[in-house]
Amino acid sequence: MRSTPITKPSDVNRKWYVVDASGHTLGRLSSEIAKILRGKNKPIFSTFIDTGDNVIVINASKIKVTGKKLSNKIYTRNSGWIGGIKQITLRESLKKKPTFALEHAVKGMLPKNTLGDHMFKKLHVYAGAEHTHAAQQPEPLTITY
Repeated sequence: MRSTPITKPSDVNRKWYVVDASGHTLGRLSSEIAKILRGKNKPIFSTFIDTGDNVIVINASKIKVTGKKLSNKIYTRNSGWIGGIKQITLRESLKKKPTFALEHAVKGMLPKNTLGDHMFKKLHVYAGAEHTHAAQQPEPLTITY
């Protein structure tokens, strides 16, 4: 009788990829990055094991959005105090911290548990074209959607 092979954490070989975000749409790029972080592009994918790879995103400040999202998309947070709601638009967010929008979008596409936290730690986003992970010998990855 044959049994279904179960992936073990020791079976996972992690790679490093570099993605250039300039000219890409925020949501479409985020979903492709989330697939790679989760490991859904591998044949050994398991829902309960982190089988994903590390992703470095450069030029996050040059990301595009469609429609009126620059002025209408609002990120909300609350300090916990009365009247402590803070709101910021996507345009203001891209000026203050250009990496936040991409990180927020990818984090929302990962599982909402400790496994998702481990997957999110493998994402490294940089606003410019330089990154500090040359020692890991990352491979360039072209995203097509």
